[in-house]
Amino acid sequence: MTLTLAAGSASELFAEACHAVLASGQPAAPRGLATTEVLGASLTLTDPRRRLVDVPPVRVINPAFAVAESLWILSGSDGPWIYQYNERLAEYADDGRLMGAYGPRLRRWHGTTDQLAHARRVLEADPGSRRAVIQLYDPEADKLGHKDVPCTLGYRFFVRDGLLHMHTSMRSQDLWLGFCYDIFAATMLQELLAGWLGAGLGHYRLNIDSLHLYARDIPSARQVPAGTNAGVRMNSLAIPWDELDGTLAQVIAGAPVPGQGLSELACVLASYRVRKAGDREAADTIAATHDGPLAAALRRWYQRAGQNRQARHLAGEADR
Repeated sequence: MTLTLAAGSASELFAEACHAVLASGQPAAPRGLATTEVLGASLTLTDPRRRLVDVPPVRVINPAFAVAESLWILSGSDGPWIYQYNERLAEYADDGRLMGAYGPRLRRWHGTTDQLAHARRVLEADPGSRRAVIQLYDPEADKLGHKDVPCTLGYRFFVRDGLLHMHTSMRSQDLWLGFCYDIFAATMLQELLAGWLGAGLGHYRLNIDSLHLYARDIPSARQVPAGTNAGVRMNSLAIPWDELDGTLAQVIAGAPVPGQGLSELACVLASYRVRKAGDREAADTIAATHDGPLAAALRRWYQRAGQNRQARHLAGEADR
């Protein structure tokens, strides 16, 4: 029986899914890693601009990585620059490259096809079409034994009653880590495509074969409160199609860009890079230049990181 959940925000959907997997999940251990798993889940986010999972103090994600990964995918990149936002990704690379990176598959499938451009053209020509499909899983490449194999099989898009709905199919979804960043990236793509089509933003539906929690994350998942705040809606995003690649490059570089939403993304990335370079004061100053919800989330993440660092320092003193 399929687990079916719907919520207005990613935070609420995440919390409901945690409770459902803990309540009805069964043990499974692919690759010898213990999980609690639900086979067959359908999760619907009714307000895709409420895309940030933020359930403090239990689950606070790194908004800079959420932004960086989204832009990495949308720009068609598989470049190693993503590691500065999440060093752990390098563990899944073959010779420094993530072979399952979504970006090249999205924007230049086998070096020839921009699937995002094709989906846009299909829906522009026929808004009622059922042929706006983006495929990410590639059996030719993904049977070769690489460390990184896409969990997402593909995306489908439908315009109904003037709204763009997005459906995603996944073979596997790590609820604690992957879900929080995957839903952020996918709904950014949905919002941009809706803008190119002149459509409103409809529902985001995620269909998952294996929705699971790893054993290491179950104690934390048990602490997720049943009543979770919906959080704020992200600033709107809009980029003219013919300016997409140039604008994404500017945002990734932290250059000035027009629009509240895009400038906030650039601010978050620029602040995080400065912090990684060791200048926390300058990073805080940059983050404070924007009053949007993502910049506020980044400031909270910095504060939490500082508290954790202080706690580790005090624990080390106690050990001595």
